[in-house]
Amino acid sequence: MTNRSPVRVLVVDDSALIRKLLTEILSADPGIEVVGAAIDPFDAREKIKQLDPDVLTLDVEMPKMDGITFLRNLMRLRPMPVVMVSSLTEAGAEVTLEALEVGAVDFVTKPKVDVSHALQEYSDVLIEKIRSAARIRLQARSATPAAPRRLASAGSRLKTTDRVIVLGASTGGTEALREVLVALPPDAPGILITQHIPAGFSQAFAERMDRNTALSVKEAEDGDIVMPGHAYVAPGTDYHLRLARDGARYVCRLDTTAAVNRHRPSVDVLFRSAAEQAGANVVAALLTGMGDDGAEGLLALREAGAHTIAQDEATSLVWGMPGEAVKRDAAVQVLPLSGIAAALIRDHRTQATTGE
Repeated sequence: MTNRSPVRVLVVDDSALIRKLLTEILSADPGIEVVGAAIDPFDAREKIKQLDPDVLTLDVEMPKMDGITFLRNLMRLRPMPVVMVSSLTEAGAEVTLEALEVGAVDFVTKPKVDVSHALQEYSDVLIEKIRSAARIRLQARSATPAAPRRLASAGSRLKTTDRVIVLGASTGGTEALREVLVALPPDAPGILITQHIPAGFSQAFAERMDRNTALSVKEAEDGDIVMPGHAYVAPGTDYHLRLARDGARYVCRLDTTAAVNRHRPSVDVLFRSAAEQAGANVVAALLTGMGDDGAEGLLALREAGAHTIAQDEATSLVWGMPGEAVKRDAAVQVLPLSGIAAALIRDHRTQATTGE
């Protein structure tokens, strides 16, 4: 037993039904107290002042004020953990990814049909995300954040062309991955990515990264040839992504085998396949995320001779997955997010040989 105060939540949604359901789901957990509900950003602004909540749930499509504008102002003036409640549409996915870029810490999806029944199925996920969000401490954001610096060509750093990069992330991962990918040069080794994200959102995320980085980024398809300068994102919810060989080439393989660590796609599945198929040719990074998915896979990669990296606690939104990897001695390096891109394209094997 602990004397920890319950997490104080303000629910913000223009739908009376959604406000009622979210309140009922969250109030059923003894560690959460729903202190109020708001129908739009102006109502939310006043209730934040009055009620001082720990966490906000926010509908992505709000009346009277653009939700992104509201979120941007909130992160600048009164930063607090925000979990977005997103619609399962292409537009909803795009707005949600923008919200994560602006400062939201996580999101849950809102079904389009049979809302009452479907949201009840999400209760455990929703409660877990609210509890996790409450542990996050945010700092005020600048209105004009500095643009990441892109690294020089990987060709001058790598002496071989058979390298492959594998990345895994969960909570906070879309933004962590964006920072890494934006910094990578267009001739970086082929990259496979598993991010815990719902179906529909993974394609929107891949398209967003394709527009905003020097890499060609796409949602992975079974049989895709892994090529330098390309990144392949695991399709959300439905498929595991694995690295496989087809003759001398690396290829992407998708399958619908059982969830691992409660996830499909699972980071452990990707990392273990990379250890088996590519071993010391792999550079892997495990980024911010809740839980422990990827920790054992990163250890398997290290034991196979790969160079393994864990994001450090200071720059992780949630130091669950990388923290577990560090506990298991799975990471050769523990780095701040800003240093991971450079480490991914450094020729670690040459350094190991020469002692540099």
